[in-house]
Amino acid sequence: MLDVASTPHAVIQHPKSLWESLRAQPVRCVSVMGMRKNTGKTVCLNYLLAQAKRSHVAVGITSIGRDGEERDAVFSIPKPAVRVTEGCLVATASDSLLRSKARFKKLGGTGIASPLGEIFIVKVLSDGDMEVAGASRGHEQLTVIACLKRLGAELVFLDGALGRSQHASPAISDGVVLSTGAVVGGSMHDVLRKTRERLQLLSIARVPQDLQERTAATFSNAAVGVWNAQGQALFEAPIATLNAASVLLSLEQQKGWHTVAVSGAVGRSLWTAMTQQLKKNPGMNLVVADGTKLFVERNDVSDFVQRGGRLWAMREIRVLGVTLNPYSPHDGGFEASAFLSAARHALSDHVVTDVWLEPALLPTGS
Repeated sequence: MLDVASTPHAVIQHPKSLWESLRAQPVRCVSVMGMRKNTGKTVCLNYLLAQAKRSHVAVGITSIGRDGEERDAVFSIPKPAVRVTEGCLVATASDSLLRSKARFKKLGGTGIASPLGEIFIVKVLSDGDMEVAGASRGHEQLTVIACLKRLGAELVFLDGALGRSQHASPAISDGVVLSTGAVVGGSMHDVLRKTRERLQLLSIARVPQDLQERTAATFSNAAVGVWNAQGQALFEAPIATLNAASVLLSLEQQKGWHTVAVSGAVGRSLWTAMTQQLKKNPGMNLVVADGTKLFVERNDVSDFVQRGGRLWAMREIRVLGVTLNPYSPHDGGFEASAFLSAARHALSDHVVTDVWLEPALLPTGS
């Protein structure tokens, strides 16, 4: 269940680096996602690629969008390139390969189409800059990740995209690294509050075993379901969550709602319907697939919990770390050391780092 308590967490002693923390956990696919553009996601990715090379870990990399282009597509701001390393495997679109500044060898096509051409798997022959543009659909991502692993990648990095967090779902990756920074907006306190709220939404607790068993079939069948306290199904059907709000509200005459399971995305209209049902059914459980499926504000979730609702995730997202970018292309940003210190205090239950403050760990030229 989502923890909305505001009491500070005890300070945890973390490993010296994000890389050490990541390698200490049983993960084979790691998503790197940014709160917004220009939060330092590509710098984080380059850091992880360089660390993998130094540690002799065979890696693969792909993207759910497009990364490594010279300029930001939204703000036309110069961007750091993705610095691929010798030996790593890359899944990217054929048009992106034409702009590669790293030598590579094609290992084969995936048969997966993208706006920039078919997704190919290549092996990098020399360190260099490369644009990475991968598959956009979840099932296609799973296919690409499986290909990278089959070809020898011990660890796969999945680069995220603006406004799309499905790649952080545990259905696709084993854990997520979140990049945040001054560009998120407001004071240092505002940035850290927004980051903490995003982490709390991503980290919704795993559903208890009894409710998991009760709702498992609903998620397997891409359905929506409602049960009473005795575990009897009041409603269960494979309907799109876009249409679920009106369907569920039409069941108002049925009392005793104990658990609602929603396999797909939860947007504003469905959330409003759940809030209305909570008024009639105090203590109601709402089970979602995972934190990436919630498209509502943190305050909405807090209000739901404070009113006695219980929010659970069928799959719990593992947050592997948080990276910081103290600089903003719009207003300058914060002093780096002060931002890092404040972030480690505010997000003390997470591994927090600014890789630029660890110069010995950065790849040359990043």
